[in-house]
Amino acid sequence: MRGDQRDRHAWRTGLIDTGLAAVIGGAVLLAGFTTSGPRPGNADVVLVMAGSLALAVHRRAPVPVLVFTAACMLGYAVHANPGTSAAFPVVAGVHAVTRAGHRAAAVGVSVVFLVGFFFASTSGDGFERTLLLHGWFICAGVTGLIDKNWQAYLRQTEERAAEAERTREEAALRRAGEERLRIARELHDSLTHSISIVKLQAGVAVHLARKRGEEVPEALLAIQEASGEAMRELRATLDVLRTDVVPPGSGLDRLGELVERARAAGLAASVTVTGEERRLPADVDRAAYRIVQEALTNVARHAGRAKASVQLTYASDHLAVQIDDEGASTTADPPTPGTGLTGMRERVTALGGVLHAAPRPDGGFTVRAELPLGAS
Repeated sequence: MRGDQRDRHAWRTGLIDTGLAAVIGGAVLLAGFTTSGPRPGNADVVLVMAGSLALAVHRRAPVPVLVFTAACMLGYAVHANPGTSAAFPVVAGVHAVTRAGHRAAAVGVSVVFLVGFFFASTSGDGFERTLLLHGWFICAGVTGLIDKNWQAYLRQTEERAAEAERTREEAALRRAGEERLRIARELHDSLTHSISIVKLQAGVAVHLARKRGEEVPEALLAIQEASGEAMRELRATLDVLRTDVVPPGSGLDRLGELVERARAAGLAASVTVTGEERRLPADVDRAAYRIVQEALTNVARHAGRAKASVQLTYASDHLAVQIDDEGASTTADPPTPGTGLTGMRERVTALGGVLHAAPRPDGGFTVRAELPLGAS
């Protein structure tokens, strides 16, 4: 329970306790004024209200409150001989003290009050009234013990529920860690070998071409560079899966390298930055880089050597990433969204942003993502 909730709960509980204490005091005075005997005087009213209203703070100091209430009501009984109604506040105090775990204090105060009430009775039925009050005090003690055990049961239930929730979260984290390790092993066994072969073959082809004095094709150099970068990113991804720690330098700080590789592959790419550049949240930084990477890859794959432009706009509350190309896509024949666009949309949605990916009215394709800078 948070601090403000605790304060509201304490205020509400105190208000209820005060109301109940006032009701008990009013019931005692009403019984005193409606009986056939002498009516309570001003001093009696003060004793009854003081002893009753003290019950409002029984949660803070149950034993002192019970002693004070019993003293006030015993004084009222000695002075006015009001009958059994004088014991109402004391019975309530015994219940509260027993619920708080002070059984010895409850028994001691009850015995003292009953003895004093018996000797204070001036009528001939003092013994019967004292015996009746004895039953009331026993009932108050029993209900206090039941209430105490019930509260302990509720606390144990809450603790068990919290423990079960914590255990469930730990089990989920453990399963997630085991799944990350399994994925890391699968990626290593399947992709690392294949990419290594591609990089090796491209390197051998470049070496032989240079040895024979031939001009190395740009496509072959692009394959060699791309395969090397793919190996680096795959190793970084495997490290993240195994350790759950993202290495530094995996965001827009590598945008220049990404664009240079795209240009080396024959893609006419340009970058424009507007707004005040600043440090971004790590997840926003990585998402922006991956969106640009996937968009440029799609341009190279589907639009050939079409011109592409990357625009980053730093606003006060979000980062806008837009990639436009001059390919052959049209609004009349929109492409079918693939894994790349789906992955981009998932990244943006996870950060609470908005993604627009569609053909441009004058031809080509545009991808625009708005990433809130408050997300982290």
